[in-house]
Amino acid sequence: MLPSPPHPQAPQVVGILGGMGPAAGADFVRLFVQACTDRMAALGIPVHDQAYPEHWLAQVPIPDRTAALHDTRPGAHQPADPMLQATGRLAALGARVVAIACNTAHAWHGLLQQRFPQLVVLHGVQEVAADLALRKVHGVGLLATQGAYEAGLYQRELEHRDIDCFVPEPRERDQLMQGIYDGVKAGNYALARQRFEAVSLVLQQRYGISTLIMGCTEIPLALSEHSRLEGLTLVNPSLVLAAALARHAYGSMGAGVSLTAASSTPRALV
Repeated sequence: MLPSPPHPQAPQVVGILGGMGPAAGADFVRLFVQACTDRMAALGIPVHDQAYPEHWLAQVPIPDRTAALHDTRPGAHQPADPMLQATGRLAALGARVVAIACNTAHAWHGLLQQRFPQLVVLHGVQEVAADLALRKVHGVGLLATQGAYEAGLYQRELEHRDIDCFVPEPRERDQLMQGIYDGVKAGNYALARQRFEAVSLVLQQRYGISTLIMGCTEIPLALSEHSRLEGLTLVNPSLVLAAALARHAYGSMGAGVSLTAASSTPRALV
């Protein structure tokens, strides 16, 4: 049997700003490809190699975002310039929509969107808040980097949606940072899982929450739904953002199809 012909209208070219860290950027591509498969199925588009959007991953070295938010002085430790340069390369390759594969890097979202008005730079934190509101979630725990906590990235967007956000205490944030840096970024996933699970359980017990945002792209690489986390729904922002990127890529090909119909799962977004 001959393969199905490509859809007469091609999806948009999209870009992924990665490198923060590299494993998370690579994993985001995997999530995006799966989101495209789900999107095509929802839109009734035959799934074959040629139906996937042209997508480019800019996997470039970008200075630490949390450190930059701690020290706001100009200098080589600031991530803005390499993020702008990488976004420019994605635009030159024909991307029309760009996703930032890092939660903390959304502190520079406004700058990227301002410098590249011809692009749609997706705001992953806003996408997560909108998805939680759609599912009528009223309170969540947040695992994130110290920089994301201090910048209020999730707290602000969740408040706009009338969703309570519960965050760890300072010593527990230190555990998360150890899990991110000494764990995932160093390849010690056992350490990372132990640290992430410990803080997750503390938040669940202290606040009685049933939903937890894994608000750093490294966290889902080590943390999964597990017997020790019984009763907790883990929200993976990378999966939400990947679904949004797929929705934009195929947007003009399937108006009226909801994000929920295309990409939601009963146990949310893990």
